Order: sequence, then C-alpha cells, then structure tokens
Amino acid sequence: MRMAKEWTLLVLCGILGSGLSKNPSWFENISTNLFKSPGDILIGGLFPINELTSELSQRVKPDDIECNSISTFGLSLSLVMKFSVDLINSIKDLLPGITLGFESYDTCMQPAVVIRPVLQLLTKESTEEVDIACNYTDYKTRVIAIIGPSNSELVPIIGKLIGFFFMPLISYGATSDMFSDKETFPSFMRTVPSDRWQVEAMVQLLKEFGWNWVSVIGSDDEYGQKGQQQFSSMANKESICVAYQGLIPVYSDPKPMIKEILNRIVDVKVGVVVVFSLPKPTRDFFIEVIKRNITAVWVASTAWSLNDGVSTLPGINSIGTVLAFADITKPIDLFTPYIRELFKKMEETQIPQEPDTEISPLDNPCPSCSSLNQANVSMVEVKLVQRTVFSVYTAIYCVAYALHDLLGCNATRCALNPKTDKVYPWQLLKKLQKVSVDLDGVHFKFDKEGNPNFGYDVMQWIFNGTTVSFDGIGYFYQNLTIDEEDIKWHTKNGKVPMSTCSSDCGIGQVRRVKGFHSCCFDCIDCKEGTFLNSTDDIQCRPCPNGQWSTLRSTSCVYPIYTYLAWSNYESIGLILGGILVLALHVLVGVVFFKHRGTPLVKTAGGPLSGLALLSLAGECISLVLFLGQPGDVVCRLQQPLNAFFPTVALSVILTISLQIVCITEFPEKSPDHLENLQGRGSWFVILGCCGLQAGLCGWYAREGPSLTQYVASLEVNYVKTFLRCPVEPMLNFGLMLGFNVLLALMSFMSTFMALKPPGQYNLARDVTISSLIYCVMWVMFIPIYTSLSDKEKTIAQLGVSLLSNIGLVAAYFFPKCHLLVKHPELNTDDHFRTFLEGVPPAPPEES
Repeated sequence: MRMAKEWTLLVLCGILGSGLSKNPSWFENISTNLFKSPGDILIGGLFPINELTSELSQRVKPDDIECNSISTFGLSLSLVMKFSVDLINSIKDLLPGITLGFESYDTCMQPAVVIRPVLQLLTKESTEEVDIACNYTDYKTRVIAIIGPSNSELVPIIGKLIGFFFMPLISYGATSDMFSDKETFPSFMRTVPSDRWQVEAMVQLLKEFGWNWVSVIGSDDEYGQKGQQQFSSMANKESICVAYQGLIPVYSDPKPMIKEILNRIVDVKVGVVVVFSLPKPTRDFFIEVIKRNITAVWVASTAWSLNDGVSTLPGINSIGTVLAFADITKPIDLFTPYIRELFKKMEETQIPQEPDTEISPLDNPCPSCSSLNQANVSMVEVKLVQRTVFSVYTAIYCVAYALHDLLGCNATRCALNPKTDKVYPWQLLKKLQKVSVDLDGVHFKFDKEGNPNFGYDVMQWIFNGTTVSFDGIGYFYQNLTIDEEDIKWHTKNGKVPMSTCSSDCGIGQVRRVKGFHSCCFDCIDCKEGTFLNSTDDIQCRPCPNGQWSTLRSTSCVYPIYTYLAWSNYESIGLILGGILVLALHVLVGVVFFKHRGTPLVKTAGGPLSGLALLSLAGECISLVLFLGQPGDVVCRLQQPLNAFFPTVALSVILTISLQIVCITEFPEKSPDHLENLQGRGSWFVILGCCGLQAGLCGWYAREGPSLTQYVASLEVNYVKTFLRCPVEPMLNFGLMLGFNVLLALMSFMSTFMALKPPGQYNLARDVTISSLIYCVMWVMFIPIYTSLSDKEKTIAQLGVSLLSNIGLVAAYFFPKCHLLVKHPELNTDDHFRTFLEGVPPAPPEES
C-alpha cells in the first residue's frame, strides 16, 4: 500500500510537472523512434495510425489493401504509448532494474490489416515465427500484453485468437457489450465503459425529458449494430418507442441509404434521434442532414460525440441540439510538453530523404512521420485526443502496476527478471484482474467482466458561429445526474422540445394503442368500478374486491363507512334510554340492598337478585359496543355479551320458577328439598344455563368472520354505506337469542298456572309477567329484523334489548320495591311463608 502511494505521488508529480517552467529531467532521454522501444519486457500496441485509401470491394489478393492516409487522431494515440512507457521507466521504484519496451502497429481500422500485427505480436520471443504446439502454457510470446484496438469492429477478429493465449488485450476504445462475455473473450479488458452502460445512460436521458418517440441510427458494423440492438431492447422495457431503426453502410457507398434513413425519420415525425455510429459514417450522415435542413435533438454516442470531423462540418450549427456522451477522463498535462520536446528533437535530427516504400508497414507504419516538427504539436491538442489520452495511459499504467506485482518488485529490485525467468501473459492476466490504482485522483479497477468502474460525462454542443465547443451538463455512473438549466435548447421558443407520437391522456383516461407502437394511442375514459393504475396501462383495470371508483379514476378507494356515531340523534336517544334503565337498576339495587335479609328479598332470590340486577346493568352497558366506529375486537364481543348478560338474569328467574314448581307440584317433598333448591341447586341451574350460553357465544365468535374479513369479502359497488358488525352465522346468532327466549318460556310455563297463596305475596305473578314480556318482545323482533336495512337492524336490536331489559325490571322487581317502600308491614315471614318454608298454598275455601 505504501509503495502504491509513492508511485501515485510520483505519477502526479510527473503529470503536474507541466505547470513548472522546466520539463522533467527524463525528457532529455527521449528517443525519436515513434513506434518501437527496446526493453526487458515488451507490450504491444494497436492504433489506427492510417486510414483506408483503397476499395475493399476490388480486392483479389490478401495484400490488395492500401492505408496511405495518416490519421492524426490514431497517430496521436500511438504517441501516448511512447509517452506512457517513457514515463513509467522514469519511475525508478515501479519496475526497478527492469526496462519496459513497446511495439506499436497500425490497424487501419480494418480487419484485413489488424491480423498481421497481431500475428507478429504472438510470435515466439526473439523470433519471427509462431510455433505450433499441443500446449501453449509455457509459450513465451514476443509481448506480455496488447493495448488496443481502438474500436469494437476489430475485437471479434483478434479477441478470440489472443484469448486463446490468455494474453491481456486492453482496449481503450472498444465499447461493445459482447466483449464482457468472458467465455468468448477471456482475456479482453478495457478502460472505457461498456455500451450497455451507455445505452442505459441514453435511456435515462430520454426519460428525464419525457421523450418516448425516437429513432435510432447506427453504423453497419459491430459497434453500431450491437448498440442499436441494446438501445431498442432497453428502450422497449422503459416504454420508449423506437419509431425507426436504420444502419449506415460502412464498407459501401452510404449516400443512398442515408437518404432513405432521413426520409423515414421525417415520415415518423420524431423529434429525437439517437446516433450510435463511428465517426466517418456519422460525418456522411450529417452532411445530408445539413443539406436537407433537418433539425432535431441528436443524442451522440461516445464514438463521434467529440469528433472534429463531424463538429467542423459547414452548417453543423443548423442541425438543432446535440447532447453527447463522452468517456469520463482526466487531463494528462505532461503529454503535450512531451510531444513538443519529442517533435523538437525530431526536427533537429531530421535528414531530408525520400520515404522508403519498400519498408514493411509492420516495421514503420508511418514513413512520412519522420518529417514531424513542432508545428505538428497541435494535432495532440485536439479535444478528442486530449480526452482519449487518459484511457490509453490508464491501460499501459495498469500493465506496469500488474507487472510490479507479478515480478515481485519492491522499491529497489524485482524478484524475477524477464530476461532469465519465465514470465507468461496468462500470469499477468490474473494480476491485471485484481489491479486497483489511483490515477490523478481517479480510483481505477476492473470488474469481473473486465470493465472499468466509471461512466460518462454528458456534454452539449455549443455553437459559436462556425465553431463548436463542448460544455458539460452532467455525468452518468449507474444513475444519470444532469443540470437541465445549463442546457441551451436550439428550438424556436428555447424550451425543451417534445418527441411523442400522441399527446398525453387526461386523468383517468386509458391509452388505446393505434398501430404497432405503444406510444401512439387514443384516450378512453375509465368507467365506474375501473381505474387507470399508471399512464403506461393499455386498459382500465377493475377495482379489487372491497374497493370502488368513480368515472375517470386513477385509483380505487375503500368505501367510506358510516356507523352509529356518538353524536347521531339515534345514538343520543339510545344513550339516554340506556342511562334511564341503568338508573332504574341502581334504584332497585339500593332498595334491595337496604332491605337485604328481609323475607321479601330472600324470597326474590337473596344474593341472586343482586346478580340478576348486575347482569341486566351489564347488558345496558354492553350496548355501547354498538355505538362508535366498529373494530375486530368490538365485533367479537358485541353480540355474545348482548346475549350472555340476559342469560344470567333469566337463569336467576328460572331458579325462582323452579322453586315455585317444587312447592306447587310436589308439596309433600318441597319442605325437604326447598333449602337445597334455593342454595346449591340454584347455583347449579345458573351455572349450567350460563355455561350453555357461553358455549353458544364461543361457537358464534369462532365461526363468525372478523370485521376485517367481513369487509374484505363484501362485493363493493358503492363509495359510502353504513357499516355494522357482521351478524354471521345467522344460525348461531339465532341460537344465542333463542336460548334466552327458551329460558323465559320455561319460566313462563312453570308459573302461569301456579296458585296464589292466600294472604301471601304472589311471586308466581312476577315471574309469569316478566318472562312473558321478554318472550313476546324477542319473538316479535324476528320478523321485523329481517326486513330492515343494516342501520335499522342495529337500532331495532338496541331498542328491543332496552325494552326487554326494562320489561324484566318492571315486571319482576318493581312490585317488590312497591311493597318494600309502600307496605313494609307486609315484609314478614308469614306473608312469604310458602316460599320460605316450602308450605304449599292452601286452596281457597268454598263458600
């Protein structure tokens, strides 16, 4: 780690050294050989130094190809190789005691040309031959790694061959995503991002401005074809319609096809065109665009975004807005001074001579370069060159860094010497895959697919008269960041242009697609009960169960449920009624408590009468569960409590009626059994009745749905309705209420024929009337209940509960209270002897 920091500081010092008045001392040792430099270990370089000058279609022999026109861009990149190697050799502790050399070759950007230098680089060390062997593990090639090529077209030709040797092939310009396949291209790496990332950045840019109707044009080669395919695929996933796709011929006359492409672009009426092409086809394309005065937003791929051949076309400022992607880069400030010093030396040592045409292009790819001088320095100051220098330099520096690790170097020496020790390309590849370095503040490493860990700058072409400058408006790495305010739109109103097939639909309107493109549509209203989930939907969706919508809705909503709120008039009336009944309970309870232990209270059940009053009061209080907003817990308790509390009171009355039956029907045995019946027997009856009702209530609660389940199961076709707790299953509900009616009926049947004891209190009358009132009210409730609405059913049940409650209190307890208050003299043992001692009432004497 310490050594890496030292190298970084040294490199930074070298890079920033141009800010000083004096060049670094190692400039004095610059050689004038541009394309080769001897060393202990060599790396190869593939650069487009020349351009094609012959017609490929006229070839009849393998060598019928001429590349006699210098490409200043390619030549400049080849000089970066020389600069980088010299700079690395000047860092003494990077490869101590080891000299790094290089050999650069011309590709002419042609598959027919690049194969020859590649075969040269694969020759056995110090020979001109490629050995045929069964095992190439110990095969030591001429170079340890290859830097290049500059474009994607050449990699399929050489990548598999070089991959066979597992020799590192580090490209500074091949961006096609197909090379990320490590099974096919196991040794391919690059210092520029994959087109997959560029396509993703372009799609995010289109989405940023709402452009969903575009054309995509590519060059008819590996780069353009793959880029166009990837863009179309990803655009489709993001609901961006590609109205037209066209390919510009690369190896034949492109003009007829370009005219056809422009005709189609005009026909489909797109406002945005993505151009995924090499510089030369792009130049031919825009020459025709300018002639036809076509304006649009042009999205430029990295291959041509900063190319002078396109940006300097006459009339280029009339094409509209150009948004360009360019590889993220850092300036190598020392490069230009280095070239100036190099050309100065070449100028000083020049010997006028005619170029030797017999020299092989492999030995000298640029015979006329011997005449380079300081006036030619401007070729490396071009914007595109300056931005590409970093990619080439990074590739070479990574090789040097990996060699340091492979050779076991420290600050003073290396454990292995390439001259005497076997060092193979496949060993270097393993080290390169783990490289992690800092270059001028940029942390660089390769991922598992051999791609770099950075993305793109987003640029805009600024037209200044006849010249073009490039301004940064954002960047992309995994996600797009863009400053829209910095963009100058070349439109009539200066605003963001539109590029859509159809205008956006209104709220709650669905798109009905016309033709083959999802971006061309009519707008259809969504009906009630349906909604538009998103603007990309092609039909209105029905609302899910439990939800509803109105016309032209963008969402469904759960219904608004009303309930018996505490402030409703009905609720207030029921509350006041309940308070009145509770007051009567309290009043009766006070009277009974005051006269506790007296014969009347004993006859009425003693403590059991208090239990009956408490249960009736509990029933009144439980009615509040029917008021306010219902919930799952409330609904589970509502009906069971409303049924259980009356059961307690009715079972107490049933015990009294059983005592009356015992006295009247079994007079001989009643004195012996009445005490047990009034004591433990009463409790057994009460507990038995309450146990049965508790079982029915538990069954009801278990079988019935919760409020949440009930609401979810409703077939909703409304937005507002009254909500009450589910009364399900109806059988269980009927059994709970029916059980109470049965208890009342049993009490009634036990006492309505009982004789009144002469001169004594008629207890049977109270039981008969109270149980009859309860039976009549709840039997009448059944037909009324079934014909009411949900809200009316709730109010009816509450009303009947209160009325039956007050009926029991009035019929059973009020007569006793009247006697206690108005006729206390009758509250004697003689007046209640029949029920206290079990003495049967004597029949009335006949007159």
